[in-house]
Amino acid sequence: MSTHDLYVTGPREPLWQVPASGAARFNWDYDDGRDRLLALYQKGKDKQWDGAKRIDWDLEVDPYDPLGTPDEAMTLYGTRYWDKMTDRNKGDLRQHYTSWQFSQFLHGEQGAMVCAARIVESVPDLDAKFYSATQTMDEARHAEIYARFLHTKLGMLYPINDNLQSLLGDTLRDSRWDMPYLGMQVLIEGLALAAFGMIRDTTTKPLPKQILAYVMQDEARHVAFGRMALRDYYTQLSDAELREREEFVIEGCYLMRDRLRGVEVLENFGIPKKEAEQLSEESEFLHLFRKLLFSRIVPCVKDIGLWGERLQKAYVDMGVFDLGDSNLDLLMTQDEEIAEQLDKERFEAEEKARVAEVEGAIAEGSV
Repeated sequence: MSTHDLYVTGPREPLWQVPASGAARFNWDYDDGRDRLLALYQKGKDKQWDGAKRIDWDLEVDPYDPLGTPDEAMTLYGTRYWDKMTDRNKGDLRQHYTSWQFSQFLHGEQGAMVCAARIVESVPDLDAKFYSATQTMDEARHAEIYARFLHTKLGMLYPINDNLQSLLGDTLRDSRWDMPYLGMQVLIEGLALAAFGMIRDTTTKPLPKQILAYVMQDEARHVAFGRMALRDYYTQLSDAELREREEFVIEGCYLMRDRLRGVEVLENFGIPKKEAEQLSEESEFLHLFRKLLFSRIVPCVKDIGLWGERLQKAYVDMGVFDLGDSNLDLLMTQDEEIAEQLDKERFEAEEKARVAEVEGAIAEGSV
């Protein structure tokens, strides 16, 4: 079945073309680069994996309860619409919300793949080109995995959210080589990491938990890469140049905050857009979800040296200023450990199954 047959509403255009600008940069200096970046590049090579093998795709998923989402987390919970819904209607709503979330993850991963390839092309430093090449492969794998989950387990996709598409377009159209880092590695991937983490830590379903944990293990390296490269570069910029980057961050953060409401889902259930927006704004769960989603972005922005007065005021307005003191390194370490623990548990379960199978064969043979 074609992907286009699975879209709830078809994309406005089957092929989105973003005019490229900026220079492709070659570096003929093949001497050793920065130790930190080369170590990350080595880690990127060592940690490559196959999504078809590492993930247990035989695990079943109930499309009407893909994540085990509690009623209280649904935007319509407690409203007159919820009271009128049958259990099947509520299952349909869960399917649509999960499809919408994972579709945005899928579109974002394709965007990350294109941005990583753009970094390979435009960044002046060879060590950064090397690492970005490994990230391009990572993002291709992530897009493949999310697409497979949506196709084979949910049977439904949503088109890219307007705000995500707008930020992605702004990131790709900018001719400055650092902007794909800032737009993708810091903003889009930072927000995605937090969203992945919230679902990973709350879902009761093993397959989406595996997918998110393994993707996050890769993404932790990508954000570390962006921090290293931009922190080094931004110490060299003038105040005016830093302010331009801060303006980009402010606009991008507002766009990303406003893309998280899932209004498109409610519209598909017959709720007028204006009312759907109001219901989303009134959702206590969405308020908490929205704040936690900036837990990766705010400390990263502060760490790379973008912390001017106007940017700080914007974060106060969003209610996320206090997240600037979050420990990013601890969060990234936890991402690595959770993925490794899942691997360990799965290996132990498979080993027990093999031992039981052998013991059973021996017992049958001795009869």
